[in-house]
Amino acid sequence: MRVLVTGAAGFAGSHLVERLSHEGHDVWGMIRPQETPAVKIPQPLLGDLLDLQSLHDAFEAAQPDVVYHLAGQADVGLSWKLPALTMQVNTIGTINLLEALISFGRPRLIAVTSADVYGPLPLEAMPINGYSTPKPYHPYAVSKLAASDFLTLYHKRYHLDIIEARPFNHIGPRQSLGFVAPDFASQVAAIMLGRHSAKIQVGNLSAERDFTDVRDVIRAYTMLAEKGTPGHMYLVCSGRPIPVDQILDILIERSGMEIQIENDPARMRPSDTPCLYGSNDKLRRDVGWQPEIPLETSLQEVLEEWLLKLRTDE
Repeated sequence: MRVLVTGAAGFAGSHLVERLSHEGHDVWGMIRPQETPAVKIPQPLLGDLLDLQSLHDAFEAAQPDVVYHLAGQADVGLSWKLPALTMQVNTIGTINLLEALISFGRPRLIAVTSADVYGPLPLEAMPINGYSTPKPYHPYAVSKLAASDFLTLYHKRYHLDIIEARPFNHIGPRQSLGFVAPDFASQVAAIMLGRHSAKIQVGNLSAERDFTDVRDVIRAYTMLAEKGTPGHMYLVCSGRPIPVDQILDILIERSGMEIQIENDPARMRPSDTPCLYGSNDKLRRDVGWQPEIPLETSLQEVLEEWLLKLRTDE
């Protein structure tokens, strides 16, 4: 099968390219000129969602049967600094992709948005499901909800073969700093290598989130490409809340060291959303997916990755 992946150099995109290549698909990956892919992309294509010519060139070259749309501006903090750019990349970029679908054979599209569109819901509203009402609370979430609305519009207006995936938090190797697992793992690894005193200063650890290994997440995407229902939205999640402090506890346990956790008043900010998790019932029912990689395994691999990185930098 001929497959085009946007955002092929990203965290989830690199794992998706790896899986699709291993399965024997003819994989084309769209990356921006300044990006360095973490894995070998069989057939890399330079392109940008906002550059219509490069986008059309990518479709012309790949002639895809399936498109996985993972590209976007995913930094929430940056979305507050550059809200217009975030809307352009995530919303206008998705519209440009939809227009390209119409021009190039109408392949199946697996479009990745985000569970951030739901915003801070009360505990009694958990788990989030297909009937939950989105209430975005930052520009990134607004841009993803707008993109979702256009997916629905184009499916209905042009009868495009579109399936939307809304992932919750995912973790695993290759995730950049700025996310909870690599942020903690990098500190624990530094302590293990004797580069930092055996203490970690933390902020609010009471929040609970829905974590799924990135390889389980991208497996959900490939299963949706095979068995998903066009015009439907699927939540990709573990279905259970995990306290953030449990992430740190597991990493410290795996280090085999005595590490002191200190509360830093400067980092103590109340969570806008104390608990957030979703229901994966529809995904299980329609395509037979369920998460397979235990949280402990994901965190062990993230810790090992950071130990290797820090040793390599010596």
